[in-house]
Amino acid sequence: MPDVILRKTIFSIEEIFHEGGPTPAKSLRRASALAIIENPFAGRYVEEIQSFMEDLKPLGLTMAQKLVDMLGGPDQIEGYGKGALIGEAGELEHGALWHAPGGYAMRALLDNSNAIVPSTKKVTGVGGRLDIPITHINASYVRSHFDSMEVGGNDCPRANELVFALVMSTGARIHNRAGGLAAADVKGEDGLR
Repeated sequence: MPDVILRKTIFSIEEIFHEGGPTPAKSLRRASALAIIENPFAGRYVEEIQSFMEDLKPLGLTMAQKLVDMLGGPDQIEGYGKGALIGEAGELEHGALWHAPGGYAMRALLDNSNAIVPSTKKVTGVGGRLDIPITHINASYVRSHFDSMEVGGNDCPRANELVFALVMSTGARIHNRAGGLAAADVKGEDGLR
């Protein structure tokens, strides 16, 4: 199994007070964690790549813990998502290796995280950006928490790199009023409702 060779990390937090409407009693915070690593499969086709997912689990846990700490603890987290940017010498499947380690990491730290962790990925050049989808941690049908956060870095991914990202949020969109299942009404039985 290849080593995880980390070049750098990027952590970001944003706080939203309003989007033109009234200022709510509680702001919304969204945070992202990015790890820029060497892509051990760049530039060639490798049939067996799944074992690398196990190697990525400690990185995922470290990133998820940093996000939980940035947002004030696990009881503050209501939304999550993950994604990957793949440098030009890589392939989309290399980014897909983040599905299990990234999702596992956040779910390991968050109680009542029954919902699937939404994700996205793309091959891009240096400076590429990615919109990471966010959904409620316990019920994917909670419409108020359908959100996204843009992530990226000015010098990544280089052609032989992968950028793995995790995102967490503290609540619903700041002026949500599109209806649907309310977070307070979640049954939490199947990760959907």
